[in-house]
Amino acid sequence: MQYHTTHRQSLLKAAILWITFALVPLSLSAQNFKLNNGEGEVMVTGTSTLHDWEEVAEQKSGSITLDNTGELPKINSLKFTVEAESLKSGKGAMDKNTYKALETKKYKQIVFELKSVKSISPITATSDRYRVVATGNLTIAGSTNTIDLPFNLTIKEDKVLLEGKKPLKMTDYNIEPPKALLGTITTGDEIEVLFNTVWK
Repeated sequence: MQYHTTHRQSLLKAAILWITFALVPLSLSAQNFKLNNGEGEVMVTGTSTLHDWEEVAEQKSGSITLDNTGELPKINSLKFTVEAESLKSGKGAMDKNTYKALETKKYKQIVFELKSVKSISPITATSDRYRVVATGNLTIAGSTNTIDLPFNLTIKEDKVLLEGKKPLKMTDYNIEPPKALLGTITTGDEIEVLFNTVWK
């Protein structure tokens, strides 16, 4: 009986060790990077009947998990968040209209979350830069759409850079384009999100 108990314990220890060592390469191969709010920029641009406009996101956060051990990097996860009321144009009245249109009292954040990577390819043969098309859910003002997000991915030793732009329509997210001066100034439905972000 003692032999069987000792043998069973030995097998259990061996199994635990095997599982531990089997998992080590996975944990080492996947690297997690956090968005650095103090670097880079996220900007929204658009038009109106009076002039073009732009707003910059002052509060952004997110994380990306990469496996860079293969021939091409693999993006395991990506989530990107902008605090809706951190969008600033430098004009208080315009910001107020923006927050009203986005219903920021109810919907605090704008969020993109990765579902899958459609394509990834090196920009040049010897570069650490890649052209990526990621499919994910974009949620604005409580409405969620699945979109393709194209961007350039640059991988350095201690950081990752994501750069790209994406045209959107406000009405696709049930947002009525803001108006000003009793409706005499109307914002165009089409906007563009431009981002140049640093992840560490």
